[in-house]
Amino acid sequence: MSLKENLDMVKDELNSEEKFFEKAVVTERFVKKYKKPLIGVVIAVVFVVVGNLAYEASEQSRIESANETLAVLQKNPQDKIALAKLDSLSPTLYAVWNYSQAIVDKDVVKLERLKHTKALIINDTSVYEAAELKGDKDALSRYSKKQQAIYKDLAVVMSAVLLMENGKLDDAHQKLSMIGEQSSMAPVAKALMHYGVK
Repeated sequence: MSLKENLDMVKDELNSEEKFFEKAVVTERFVKKYKKPLIGVVIAVVFVVVGNLAYEASEQSRIESANETLAVLQKNPQDKIALAKLDSLSPTLYAVWNYSQAIVDKDVVKLERLKHTKALIINDTSVYEAAELKGDKDALSRYSKKQQAIYKDLAVVMSAVLLMENGKLDDAHQKLSMIGEQSSMAPVAKALMHYGVK
């Protein structure tokens, strides 16, 4: 290597070191200028992460406790303390438990109370089940007209069966014709029209 190449190499190294120190000085000025906001951001991030971890741990503990309480209720459905604890831990699971017990007991009063629960599937199906248990064709008809009713077509079929039992065959036929071909209840409706209505 020649002396000129060595000098150029040393000059390049000095330039790169100078640029490095320049960036370090700029960074140091930035940190000094925004020291408090940067510390605040770091503390906020730490609080968010710790808070999120604490919430997840608390939520997991609540879910496990609700499941244990449900297991106690399955062994002893009459345990009022466990029932109250389940209500406080998980209102949705409490509604599901009450719904299952109301179905088993064929308890229309309990089902009608569940109409106002926040558990959407439970409040929908409890309306249908209560109407079916009471044999209330008007309630079944109102239910079948709801836009998002889960048992919409089943309610139509049950309403038609009640009409058939009362000898109103034309009304029953009209009800059954409301069920579309794509419905899972279409074969049942066709069978009822063929065997029950004609």
